[in-house]
Amino acid sequence: MNLTNQDPLTQKVQEKGMTTWNALTKYIRKVPYGRTANRTDFSLILSENKGTCSSKHALLKQIADLNKIPNINLIIGLYKMSQENTPKIGTALTDNGLTYMIEAHCYLQIDGIRTDLTSENASFQKIENDIVEEQIIQPNQVGEFKVQYHQDYLKKWIKTENLPFTFTEIWNIREKCIQNLSA
Repeated sequence: MNLTNQDPLTQKVQEKGMTTWNALTKYIRKVPYGRTANRTDFSLILSENKGTCSSKHALLKQIADLNKIPNINLIIGLYKMSQENTPKIGTALTDNGLTYMIEAHCYLQIDGIRTDLTSENASFQKIENDIVEEQIIQPNQVGEFKVQYHQDYLKKWIKTENLPFTFTEIWNIREKCIQNLSA
């Protein structure tokens, strides 16, 4: 499917040489993992050459909507992140006596199929059996909404599992995992 809209975001994608949906998805998979200066300015993925699962998939969903590409949903999924399904997190969890941490992950549902385009070796199947909750969101929800949704769930998880950590301690362990993913 061709990217033909004349909106500023599609134009930035076109300036990078991508004029089709397939070219854009291939490009996004190759962009290194990392947080941009502003998680809700999706154009920064193109200029800073980095992005997270949230920003990359939000950009793709935004471009799909702007270019009337049908049957694409942006999904936030909470999953049990562990060294097994997310090896690059290193030993941040096991160093703290945890076997997993509830993590919020964004991906697309394309024609009903969950698709993770975070990196070249990303595969939804790696976390599929560890999903605890999913919902469809809009690109503008990858900022404040996603963080609040994730944090609220973590607070309930800490209580339900009777974990010996405060929310701040859990969030700091999670941030260490994310730092390791970015390294």
